[in-house]
Amino acid sequence: MGNLTFIEFDGTEHTVDLEEGKSLLQIAVDNGVPGVDGDCGGEGACGTCHVIVDENWMDKTGDISSEEEQMLDMTPEREATSRLCCQVKASEDLNGIRMRMPEFQM
Repeated sequence: MGNLTFIEFDGTEHTVDLEEGKSLLQIAVDNGVPGVDGDCGGEGACGTCHVIVDENWMDKTGDISSEEEQMLDMTPEREATSRLCCQVKASEDLNGIRMRMPEFQM
């Protein structure tokens, strides 16, 4: 088992165990990571689990669906490596991934 790190806007880091097969949202919620809300329950329909993935990890997070693109397009703090963490499944390939959270979730 590995780990992944969520970084709050103020720089506070939360390193948690990587649980293969779960979404990164579910891992954050299960570990009480503040700032990752997932108001829609992980359906990719609200944008409240927006994270900015370290660019070195982006290619390992999988493809972005058109629905996720549309949701991210509505996010004022979107960056080139933005993802909705509900749409990224944890796998061994993500061991060590680091993600920043925006100052505000939608």
